Amino acid sequence: MNKIEIIARRILGWKLNRWDRWYDYEKEQFIPVSEFQPEENLDHAMLIVERLKELGFSYKTNGTSGACFGDVCETGETLAQAITNAAYSIADNSSIDEGWL
Repeated sequence: MNKIEIIARRILGWKLNRWDRWYDYEKEQFIPVSEFQPEENLDHAMLIVERLKELGFSYKTNGTSGACFGDVCETGETLAQAITNAAYSIADNSSIDEGWL
């Protein structure tokens, strides 16, 4: 699994409906894989921020290239990349498991 797939499954709770689209059960909508780009799109990255806040993580940023969720901090060339990197660190290295949401 790649970084975006891990975040989509483990944090957002989406399921891969077909090879080219996710399904968001909460909103009952399909999301094309090619259209979810949190490393490049700050609005998409903010979906991750909101979900992690719902899960109890605090969020801090330096506003340009760093993001923290609790004590997990990462950087990136942009804020969107930093958010994605921090979320991936949580999703890939914690007890958050696919489908526990």
